[in-house]
Amino acid sequence: MASKVLSLLFICLLLTLSYKPVLTDSDQQNPSPFGFLQSLIGLKKGDRVKGVQDLKKYLQQFGYLKSTQTSNKEDADLFDENTEYAIKTYQINFNLQSSGILDVETVSTMSQPRCGVADIVNGSTRMRASHEMHQHGNSNNSHALYAFFPGKPRWPFFPRTLRYAFKNGTRGDAIKPVQNGFARWSWFIPFKFEPQPPYQRAPADFHISFETGDHGDGHPFDGPGGKLAHSYPPRDGRLHFDASEKWSVGAVPGSIDIGTVALHEIGHMLGLDHSSVKDAIMYPVVTRGRTKGLANDDIRGIKALYAK
Repeated sequence: MASKVLSLLFICLLLTLSYKPVLTDSDQQNPSPFGFLQSLIGLKKGDRVKGVQDLKKYLQQFGYLKSTQTSNKEDADLFDENTEYAIKTYQINFNLQSSGILDVETVSTMSQPRCGVADIVNGSTRMRASHEMHQHGNSNNSHALYAFFPGKPRWPFFPRTLRYAFKNGTRGDAIKPVQNGFARWSWFIPFKFEPQPPYQRAPADFHISFETGDHGDGHPFDGPGGKLAHSYPPRDGRLHFDASEKWSVGAVPGSIDIGTVALHEIGHMLGLDHSSVKDAIMYPVVTRGRTKGLANDDIRGIKALYAK
């Protein structure tokens, strides 16, 4: 009997030593640039641990911290008062409990792929979440939380036809989803959108391309699972997708739907900024394996922007 028990224990030991966590191919080959956040769960003001400086860089690139607030090398890994305030602002913008602590829900939201456009410019938040609504359990999406860029830039009403063009070599499966994105927005504004030949050969109002890393506009991409795309308000017209992402057409597990991101970024190019309504297309975070369309908040926002 004792020998059988020893044999079983030996087998269990072998299985334990040979066990390796099962990771997907994308996890092994393309770890998310936001993955470091998982090791920081529970941090609060006064904590000093390795990785806080990366948290500060994250908050800085999306507008929650200024570069002057992260310049002290001695306190690079200190979760200071400025960091706490930045986390509270992020939590308010995303309708989370604004404790200033990196709780599980906050890290979960921050870790997801998202639009590369900053939520805050020049220290002024433009996402209009109501912290009081959240505290009282009333985050009804009927409240308008859409936002505009500073100065409310928009396209002039004449001419009424705006033209868009893709960069030579753009992946073929992206063309139709982007065209559909322009068509959906056109239902609610007085414009017609027309495709043009590749933009090296013809003038256009909007220029769409897939880029990687540092692509010359001062806003480099960070690889799969991070910043998915970025675009510019009227009348710049540039839309850049991160070519290194795992893109799909439609809802494919583990992939990012091109059409969903295109619809969001076209909203930016028309003049809408980020919304705190989770169901809105202008919400900054994108969920893998899902598609998304225009919500009431988006429609109300674009109609308000282009009202005469």
